Amino acid sequence: MPPSTATILTTLTRRPTGTIAHLTISRPTKLNALNTPLLSQLPTTLQSLTSQTPDLLCVILTGAGNKSFIGGADIAEMAALDSPASARAFISRVSEACRSLRECPVPVIGRVNGYALGAGLEVAASCDFRVASRRAVFGMPEVRVGIPSVVEAALLPGLIGWGRTRQLLMLGENISADEALRWGLVEKVVEPEALDDAVEQWVCQLEKNGPLAVRRQKALMRTWENVSLDEAIQAGVTAFGESFGTREGEVSEPMRMLGAFFKDKSKI
Repeated sequence: MPPSTATILTTLTRRPTGTIAHLTISRPTKLNALNTPLLSQLPTTLQSLTSQTPDLLCVILTGAGNKSFIGGADIAEMAALDSPASARAFISRVSEACRSLRECPVPVIGRVNGYALGAGLEVAASCDFRVASRRAVFGMPEVRVGIPSVVEAALLPGLIGWGRTRQLLMLGENISADEALRWGLVEKVVEPEALDDAVEQWVCQLEKNGPLAVRRQKALMRTWENVSLDEAIQAGVTAFGESFGTREGEVSEPMRMLGAFFKDKSKI
Protein backbone atom coordinates (compact mmCIF):
# COMPACT_ATOMS: atom_id res chain seq x y z
CA MET A 1 0.00 0.00 0.00
CA PRO A 2 1.44 3.43 -0.92
CA PRO A 3 2.18 5.45 2.21
CA SER A 4 0.00 8.34 1.02
CA THR A 5 -3.16 6.19 0.76
CA ALA A 6 -5.96 7.21 3.09
CA THR A 7 -7.85 4.19 4.35
CA ILE A 8 -9.28 2.46 7.38
CA LEU A 9 -7.53 -0.80 8.15
CA THR A 10 -9.75 -3.44 9.76
CA THR A 11 -8.49 -6.43 11.73
CA LEU A 12 -10.78 -8.92 13.46
CA THR A 13 -9.63 -10.97 16.44
CA ARG A 14 -11.75 -14.02 17.18
CA ARG A 15 -12.03 -15.10 20.81
CA PRO A 16 -14.18 -17.72 22.55
CA THR A 17 -16.28 -14.87 23.95
CA GLY A 18 -16.73 -13.05 20.64
CA THR A 19 -14.99 -10.86 18.09
CA ILE A 20 -12.84 -7.79 18.68
CA ALA A 21 -12.56 -5.31 15.79
CA HIS A 22 -9.45 -3.15 15.45
CA LEU A 23 -9.92 -0.09 13.21
CA THR A 24 -6.87 1.96 12.24
CA ILE A 25 -7.19 5.37 10.61
CA SER A 26 -4.29 5.30 8.15
CA ARG A 27 -3.03 8.41 6.44
CA PRO A 28 0.41 8.56 7.99
CA THR A 29 1.93 11.22 5.73
CA LYS A 30 -0.80 13.66 6.91
CA LEU A 31 -0.93 12.77 10.63
CA ASN A 32 -3.99 10.63 9.84
CA ALA A 33 -6.00 13.77 9.11
CA LEU A 34 -9.58 13.08 8.07
CA ASN A 35 -10.33 13.77 4.43
CA THR A 36 -13.59 13.01 2.63
CA PRO A 37 -12.67 9.38 1.77
CA LEU A 38 -11.87 8.59 5.39
CA LEU A 39 -14.96 10.39 6.67
CA SER A 40 -17.08 8.38 4.27
CA GLN A 41 -15.36 5.08 5.07
CA LEU A 42 -15.83 5.19 8.83
CA PRO A 43 -19.66 4.95 8.95
CA THR A 44 -19.79 2.32 6.21
CA THR A 45 -17.03 0.27 7.87
CA LEU A 46 -18.86 0.31 11.20
CA GLN A 47 -22.17 -0.53 9.57
CA SER A 48 -20.61 -3.48 7.77
CA LEU A 49 -18.92 -4.70 10.96
CA THR A 50 -22.03 -4.57 13.09
CA SER A 51 -24.27 -6.18 10.48
CA GLN A 52 -21.86 -8.97 9.54
CA THR A 53 -20.39 -9.73 12.98
CA PRO A 54 -23.23 -10.72 15.32
CA ASP A 55 -20.81 -11.69 18.11
CA LEU A 56 -18.95 -8.35 18.00
CA LEU A 57 -17.84 -7.42 21.52
CA CYS A 58 -16.13 -4.09 20.98
CA VAL A 59 -14.31 -1.85 18.53
CA ILE A 60 -10.81 -0.50 19.16
CA LEU A 61 -10.10 2.69 17.21
CA THR A 62 -6.59 4.08 16.74
CA GLY A 63 -4.35 5.91 14.27
CA ALA A 64 -1.56 4.49 12.16
CA GLY A 65 1.96 4.91 13.48
CA ASN A 66 3.14 6.28 16.81
CA LYS A 67 2.83 10.01 16.21
CA SER A 68 -0.82 10.71 15.63
CA PHE A 69 -4.26 9.39 16.51
CA ILE A 70 -6.04 11.82 14.19
CA GLY A 71 -4.39 15.16 13.50
CA GLY A 72 -7.68 16.88 12.63
CA ALA A 73 -9.79 17.41 9.56
CA ASP A 74 -7.99 17.79 6.25
CA ILE A 75 -6.72 21.37 6.20
CA ALA A 76 -6.44 21.48 2.40
CA GLU A 77 -10.08 20.50 1.99
CA MET A 78 -11.16 23.12 4.50
CA ALA A 79 -9.09 25.79 2.75
CA ALA A 80 -10.92 24.97 -0.50
CA LEU A 81 -14.39 25.51 1.00
CA ASP A 82 -15.85 28.52 -0.78
CA SER A 83 -19.43 28.86 0.44
CA PRO A 84 -21.65 28.18 3.45
CA ALA A 85 -23.17 25.24 1.57
CA SER A 86 -19.84 23.53 0.89
CA ALA A 87 -18.75 24.19 4.48
CA ARG A 88 -21.94 22.64 5.86
CA ALA A 89 -21.52 19.62 3.61
CA PHE A 90 -17.95 19.03 4.79
CA ILE A 91 -18.63 19.45 8.50
CA SER A 92 -21.72 17.25 8.21
CA ARG A 93 -19.44 14.43 7.04
CA VAL A 94 -17.30 14.95 10.15
CA SER A 95 -20.39 14.76 12.34
CA GLU A 96 -21.71 11.66 10.56
CA ALA A 97 -18.39 9.90 11.14
CA CYS A 98 -18.49 10.78 14.84
CA ARG A 99 -22.14 9.80 15.13
CA SER A 100 -21.38 6.38 13.68
CA LEU A 101 -19.09 5.74 16.66
CA ARG A 102 -21.66 6.95 19.15
CA GLU A 103 -24.37 4.83 17.56
CA CYS A 104 -22.22 1.72 17.20
CA PRO A 105 -24.11 -0.87 19.29
CA VAL A 106 -20.97 -2.11 21.07
CA PRO A 107 -18.39 -0.17 23.09
CA VAL A 108 -15.79 1.78 21.12
CA ILE A 109 -12.40 2.14 22.82
CA GLY A 110 -10.27 5.05 21.69
CA ARG A 111 -6.59 4.07 21.65
CA VAL A 112 -5.07 7.55 21.47
CA ASN A 113 -1.47 7.11 20.37
CA GLY A 114 -0.50 10.70 19.53
CA TYR A 115 -2.02 13.96 18.32
CA ALA A 116 -5.79 14.20 18.80
CA LEU A 117 -6.58 17.64 17.43
CA GLY A 118 -9.78 19.26 16.19
CA ALA A 119 -11.87 16.62 14.47
CA GLY A 120 -9.50 14.04 15.96
CA LEU A 121 -10.49 15.10 19.46
CA GLU A 122 -14.15 15.03 18.42
CA VAL A 123 -13.66 11.44 17.24
CA ALA A 124 -11.96 10.57 20.53
CA ALA A 125 -14.81 12.17 22.49
CA SER A 126 -17.26 10.05 20.47
CA CYS A 127 -15.64 6.85 21.73
CA ASP A 128 -17.07 5.30 24.88
CA PHE A 129 -13.78 5.47 26.75
CA ARG A 130 -10.25 6.48 25.93
CA VAL A 131 -6.74 5.41 26.88
CA ALA A 132 -3.91 7.70 25.83
CA SER A 133 -0.19 7.44 25.36
CA ARG A 134 1.65 9.76 27.72
CA ARG A 135 3.00 11.43 24.57
CA ALA A 136 -0.49 12.21 23.26
CA VAL A 137 -1.48 15.84 22.72
CA PHE A 138 -5.05 17.14 22.73
CA GLY A 139 -6.41 20.38 21.34
CA MET A 140 -9.15 22.21 19.48
CA PRO A 141 -7.22 24.76 17.38
CA GLU A 142 -10.03 25.76 14.99
CA VAL A 143 -10.29 29.34 16.28
CA ARG A 144 -6.68 29.86 15.21
CA VAL A 145 -7.73 29.42 11.59
CA GLY A 146 -10.87 31.50 11.88
CA ILE A 147 -13.57 28.93 12.52
CA PRO A 148 -15.38 27.74 15.66
CA SER A 149 -15.17 24.23 17.02
CA VAL A 150 -18.49 22.59 16.21
CA VAL A 151 -20.45 19.32 15.85
CA GLU A 152 -19.19 16.70 18.35
CA ALA A 153 -17.24 19.35 20.25
CA ALA A 154 -20.65 19.67 21.93
CA LEU A 155 -19.77 16.45 23.80
CA LEU A 156 -16.92 18.12 25.66
CA PRO A 157 -18.88 19.95 28.41
CA GLY A 158 -20.27 16.60 29.52
CA LEU A 159 -16.75 15.23 29.81
CA ILE A 160 -14.74 18.13 31.20
CA GLY A 161 -17.25 20.82 32.25
CA TRP A 162 -18.07 24.17 30.71
CA GLY A 163 -15.09 26.12 32.06
CA ARG A 164 -12.47 23.77 30.68
CA THR A 165 -14.40 23.44 27.43
CA ARG A 166 -14.30 27.22 27.04
CA GLN A 167 -10.59 27.19 27.78
CA LEU A 168 -9.94 24.48 25.21
CA LEU A 169 -12.14 25.93 22.46
CA MET A 170 -11.66 29.68 22.89
CA LEU A 171 -7.93 29.76 23.60
CA GLY A 172 -7.03 27.10 21.05
CA GLU A 173 -4.18 25.79 23.20
CA ASN A 174 -3.08 22.15 23.34
CA ILE A 175 -2.96 20.13 26.54
CA SER A 176 -0.88 17.10 27.50
CA ALA A 177 -2.15 13.60 28.11
CA ASP A 178 -1.63 13.99 31.86
CA GLU A 179 -3.70 17.18 31.90
CA ALA A 180 -6.37 15.47 29.78
CA LEU A 181 -6.53 12.76 32.44
CA ARG A 182 -6.90 15.32 35.24
CA TRP A 183 -9.68 17.03 33.30
CA GLY A 184 -11.55 13.78 32.65
CA LEU A 185 -11.04 13.92 28.88
CA VAL A 186 -9.45 10.45 28.95
CA GLU A 187 -9.89 7.61 31.43
CA LYS A 188 -6.32 6.31 31.49
CA VAL A 189 -2.81 7.44 30.50
CA VAL A 190 0.05 4.97 30.06
CA GLU A 191 3.51 4.84 28.53
CA PRO A 192 3.40 4.36 24.73
CA GLU A 193 4.59 0.76 24.92
CA ALA A 194 1.80 -0.07 27.40
CA LEU A 195 -1.11 1.11 25.23
CA ASP A 196 -2.05 -2.32 23.95
CA ASP A 197 -1.89 -3.84 27.42
CA ALA A 198 -4.15 -1.09 28.76
CA VAL A 199 -6.68 -1.72 26.00
CA GLU A 200 -6.49 -5.45 26.64
CA GLN A 201 -7.36 -4.91 30.30
CA TRP A 202 -10.59 -3.20 29.29
CA VAL A 203 -11.38 -5.88 26.72
CA CYS A 204 -10.92 -8.57 29.37
CA GLN A 205 -13.34 -6.72 31.65
CA LEU A 206 -15.90 -6.52 28.84
CA GLU A 207 -15.54 -10.27 28.25
CA LYS A 208 -16.73 -10.93 31.81
CA ASN A 209 -20.01 -9.13 31.18
CA GLY A 210 -23.20 -10.13 29.46
CA PRO A 211 -22.75 -8.96 25.86
CA LEU A 212 -26.44 -8.14 25.47
CA ALA A 213 -26.36 -6.21 28.75
CA VAL A 214 -23.43 -4.13 27.51
CA ARG A 215 -25.24 -3.35 24.26
CA ARG A 216 -28.40 -2.41 26.16
CA GLN A 217 -26.37 -0.25 28.53
CA LYS A 218 -24.83 1.71 25.67
CA ALA A 219 -28.19 2.18 23.98
CA LEU A 220 -29.74 3.31 27.26
CA MET A 221 -26.97 5.84 27.87
CA ARG A 222 -27.52 7.25 24.37
CA THR A 223 -31.17 7.73 25.35
CA TRP A 224 -30.15 9.46 28.58
CA GLU A 225 -28.26 12.08 26.57
CA ASN A 226 -31.45 13.35 24.94
CA VAL A 227 -34.29 13.12 27.46
CA SER A 228 -35.33 14.56 30.81
CA LEU A 229 -34.37 12.90 34.09
CA ASP A 230 -37.82 11.37 34.57
CA GLU A 231 -37.77 10.04 31.00
CA ALA A 232 -34.27 8.64 31.53
CA ILE A 233 -35.41 6.76 34.63
CA GLN A 234 -38.44 5.35 32.84
CA ALA A 235 -36.26 4.29 29.92
CA GLY A 236 -34.18 2.35 32.44
CA VAL A 237 -37.28 0.57 33.75
CA THR A 238 -38.11 -0.46 30.18
CA ALA A 239 -34.56 -1.62 29.47
CA PHE A 240 -34.47 -3.66 32.67
CA GLY A 241 -37.69 -5.44 31.78
CA GLU A 242 -36.60 -6.10 28.21
CA SER A 243 -33.37 -7.71 29.40
CA PHE A 244 -35.43 -10.57 30.82
CA GLY A 245 -37.15 -11.21 27.51
CA THR A 246 -36.45 -14.47 25.69
CA ARG A 247 -36.98 -16.10 22.35
CA GLU A 248 -38.66 -19.48 22.26
CA GLY A 249 -36.44 -22.19 23.69
CA GLU A 250 -33.91 -19.75 25.13
CA VAL A 251 -33.01 -18.57 28.61
CA SER A 252 -32.57 -14.84 29.08
CA GLU A 253 -29.07 -13.52 29.68
CA PRO A 254 -29.88 -12.32 33.25
CA MET A 255 -31.44 -15.66 34.19
CA ARG A 256 -28.48 -17.57 32.79
CA MET A 257 -25.83 -15.36 34.39
CA LEU A 258 -27.62 -14.99 37.73
CA GLY A 259 -28.04 -18.76 37.84
CA ALA A 260 -24.34 -19.25 37.21
CA PHE A 261 -23.51 -16.67 39.89
CA PHE A 262 -25.52 -18.45 42.57
CA LYS A 263 -24.22 -21.82 41.47
CA ASP A 264 -20.64 -20.60 41.95
CA LYS A 265 -21.52 -19.08 45.32
CA SER A 266 -22.90 -22.41 46.50
CA LYS A 267 -19.43 -23.92 46.11
CA ILE A 268 -17.89 -21.52 48.60
